[in-house]
Amino acid sequence: MILPIYLDPQPVLFKKAEKLSADEIKIGKFSNLINDMKNTMRNANGVGLAAPQVGVSVRIAIIDIKAVSDADEDILELINPTIKKKSLKKTIMEEGCLSIPAVYGNVKRPEKITISYQDSSGKTLTLNADGFLARVIQHEIDHLDGVLFTSKAISLSRDKMMIPEYPYIK
Repeated sequence: MILPIYLDPQPVLFKKAEKLSADEIKIGKFSNLINDMKNTMRNANGVGLAAPQVGVSVRIAIIDIKAVSDADEDILELINPTIKKKSLKKTIMEEGCLSIPAVYGNVKRPEKITISYQDSSGKTLTLNADGFLARVIQHEIDHLDGVLFTSKAISLSRDKMMIPEYPYIK
């Protein structure tokens, strides 16, 4: 199912998302949500999507791993992700967001990160990421913490020619 994407200033986007319990993960309570998020992200041509962006305040994010790295995987599912380590070296790159269509901004972020997260079976994993993958993970974890990229942007611009065609909740 394709879900509507919530737009700034919807309150769910500014709320810290709830951690999933081990039982909720093991019984697959949110497996339908994860599948719907995958369909929604692909339909909207996104590279990442966090559950609050579809109106559900839980700590789930997905990333189109093929779009951001050379990995063999298709979609990276992050349940209860936490950044454990950040590099001192930072880079500036332009970011956009499905919840703020047609707005882009230069954001300074750590170039490399190490995260821990759970997969859909509840197993805790560690991932070292750099470059664009690290940036997308940080962007999505920010969503889970109720932070939008615009609050971190050094500069912002608007693409006045872009007309969103996606079903949004304003």
